[in-house]
Amino acid sequence: MSIKTFIRRGFKLVFFATLLCINFYSFSHAANDKDNWVGSLENLSEKDWDFKKARHLLERAGFGGTPNDIEKIYKLGVNGAVNYLVNYENISTDNLEVFIDSDIHDPGLINFPPSRPATTKLAKDTGEALGIKVKPSGNRRMQPIVNKFFYWLRASMLETRRLSHWWAGRMLTSPRPLEEKMTLFWHNHFSNSEAKVRDYRKMKLQNATFRKHATGNFRELLIATAKDPAMLYFLDAGQNIKGAPNENFAREIMELFTLGDGNYSEKDIREAARAFTGWNTNDLEFIVNKDQHDTEEKTVLSITGNFDGIDIIDILLKQEAASKFLVRKIYKEFVSEYYAEDTIEELAKIFRENNYEIKPLLRTIFLSKDFYSSNSIGTHIKSPVVLIVNTYKKMGLHEMPGVPDFNEASSMMGQTLFWPPTVAGWAGGKSWITPGLLMERGNFIRSFLYPEIDFVAYDIHSADPYIIRMHEYIRAGSDITTATLASNESLGGDDTMMQSESNMMADRDEDFNTRYGSYRGWQMAIEKVKPIKRIAAKMNLSEMVLKEGITRSEGAVDYLLNRFLSVPISNEKRSKLIDFLNSTLGSNDLLESESYLEDPLRLVLHIILSEPEYQLG
Repeated sequence: MSIKTFIRRGFKLVFFATLLCINFYSFSHAANDKDNWVGSLENLSEKDWDFKKARHLLERAGFGGTPNDIEKIYKLGVNGAVNYLVNYENISTDNLEVFIDSDIHDPGLINFPPSRPATTKLAKDTGEALGIKVKPSGNRRMQPIVNKFFYWLRASMLETRRLSHWWAGRMLTSPRPLEEKMTLFWHNHFSNSEAKVRDYRKMKLQNATFRKHATGNFRELLIATAKDPAMLYFLDAGQNIKGAPNENFAREIMELFTLGDGNYSEKDIREAARAFTGWNTNDLEFIVNKDQHDTEEKTVLSITGNFDGIDIIDILLKQEAASKFLVRKIYKEFVSEYYAEDTIEELAKIFRENNYEIKPLLRTIFLSKDFYSSNSIGTHIKSPVVLIVNTYKKMGLHEMPGVPDFNEASSMMGQTLFWPPTVAGWAGGKSWITPGLLMERGNFIRSFLYPEIDFVAYDIHSADPYIIRMHEYIRAGSDITTATLASNESLGGDDTMMQSESNMMADRDEDFNTRYGSYRGWQMAIEKVKPIKRIAAKMNLSEMVLKEGITRSEGAVDYLLNRFLSVPISNEKRSKLIDFLNSTLGSNDLLESESYLEDPLRLVLHIILSEPEYQLG
């Protein structure tokens, strides 16, 4: 295979996108017909335990690992491995990096207004907002307040990206991989977005809540989440008051968090919403405004009483539909998109009998023959976050690289931590694979193996284009009015710069300039938010291969395939990879080629990690 063919290979990913989905789903259906382990909750015997199954367990109950990581799990035996992963509380995490805040918040930002107009109205009505008093006179009297409003939006967004990078690093390095995998699962199940919450502190607190209850009791997790400031703000708790209940949270707790669609009525939602009236947040504190709580009787799912929110949660969890709904989601996350209802019912019964304790359910799943059946192994399409962390894990990295940027890479592939697309979270499965998204997966691999030498931090240079243009005008000497109007896409550049003096004066008489506030907000945020550490991944493939005593190119190819792929490639593809490496090296002897081995190995790994098989785990 020539270098030219290799460079063009990325374009073949579009073709493979469809092929991947066809192979994946036909493979799953075929497995249902042939494998008598499918659906069996009987424990896997120690004699059936092998390295391949240990790798599968570590991929699903965590984010995969190096051959040494898998060997460690394998040597524990199936029971020991499952116990080690599930009962992780005694494993110390003291070595993990703690998130260090950028000190961007101040008391004036507590109970942040819902919009810029609400902020300026508050300032006009009271003479103060966001901890800043309105200037008694002069030009743009409320400009500092508008600046600070946009500052917090920008600063919170940038800090949330730092939080995302930190969390990805924790997924990569935590000795408790299941804890982080379940935290990620609950983040998708109880889907909140920084786009609406607009407070990294609330998102950080919620992330800690999911981690605390990751494999604990679901009832306790549900109560903690219902009282969580991010959830309360995201689902409009402040608008849910006696006499005018807001149904958002009541609807989502039934449809998305416990029962699933079709297991409740619209009346149940209305009545449940009344039970949650008065639940609110004061900054990061959960409160109940008693004067806003409806104390009258409610009837929910045919049960009547003077209920509050906790009562509603208990009523929901008494429904058999709740255990089935939750088990179905957990099963699809850890086992397969395909399942038999009797398997779900059996697992749901275990869940109910253990009073919604999550660990017994996970233990049953991870020990079952079903989990190690052909319906499960190598059939999951990796999410973007899992793909990135899984790649770094298999490479043996001990630190989350800053190049390529984690947030940019995962976003381009369709998943941004703390910014799920809807209240239903990410759809997963086939939705991760489109021609464009699959191409971005290949781009991530390229950026990881060949870091860009002119990398510019994504977090800083993500302002809107008009902000960047305004910045350029101001740096060139323009006044605020001219720069603001010149940056407006709806106006022509030359005509804008020639605007009349009267228009300029009229603009200067405004109380504030929103576009300038947005621009200053970016500047103020960048001044305070700590930068993400921008290091490239430290790796040495030639050392990795030679350390294993491999001396021939076919051995190097096989080693990389076995290390990185859960789904084997065809013999034809393997042969082409060997031919390509031989051609690039000009030899099949690695020792003879040692001084220039690294680049050819990276080219081979780029091809392997861009293959459809690598998208499956």
